[in-house]
Amino acid sequence: MACGLRLLLVAWLLIGSAFGFSDEHSDWIAAADLPPEARHTLALIHRGGPFPYGKDGSVFGNFERRLPARPRGHYREYTVTTPGSRDRGARRIIAAQGGEFYYTDNHYRSFRRIRE
Repeated sequence: MACGLRLLLVAWLLIGSAFGFSDEHSDWIAAADLPPEARHTLALIHRGGPFPYGKDGSVFGNFERRLPARPRGHYREYTVTTPGSRDRGARRIIAAQGGEFYYTDNHYRSFRRIRE
């Protein structure tokens, strides 16, 4: 029986890794270790704005399936300004309805959960 449970756990971890997420084993980043622009965006989210970009606060669809699957509308995205970029750049903070936050600096290819 213990072997079966171990096999199930390994399969769960492998499936989560294949999709780029694992709720309990995801990469974390301390809020203090975020770039200054990301810390500023996180503070704006906590204050409720105002946000510099019109798309800030829009629904993040999680089409890449890099975050845990949740119903549409569960995630909202916010732009993290990239110095020197002429557009919104690749950095975002994703806010979930449960109060968790995720940071990406590569336009949704990977995420790190923010520890506040």
